Amino acid sequence: MPVSPHLPRALLFGAALIATSALPGHAQPAPPENWPAIKCERYTKAYGEALSKLGRKGLSPDFLDAHQAFLASGCSIKGEVCPRSAEELNLANVMVVMGMNQGMASTFMPFACPKR
Repeated sequence: MPVSPHLPRALLFGAALIATSALPGHAQPAPPENWPAIKCERYTKAYGEALSKLGRKGLSPDFLDAHQAFLASGCSIKGEVCPRSAEELNLANVMVVMGMNQGMASTFMPFACPKR
């Protein structure tokens, strides 16, 4: 079986690739110390925008009150906002997508419902 003239180059490329993969990569910059406050500020703004576009129809007082408590806590209360209606679930989904686009992890979100 004939050997390809490009084989030595391919081996060299493979060796170089392996060698460089062992080098330490560039570390991602650490988030600022006030990252939780920045996330809450971004989330609060996005929530206001979402409410302006989607409206409050179908959002229960319990849902709105629990969400307001989350915002008032500096976004520190977790899992207290339970979307039950289709409109609440839609708003929660919109907020998760908007949050992810802003660099927030899904664990930041206040949405959870108690198991029944």
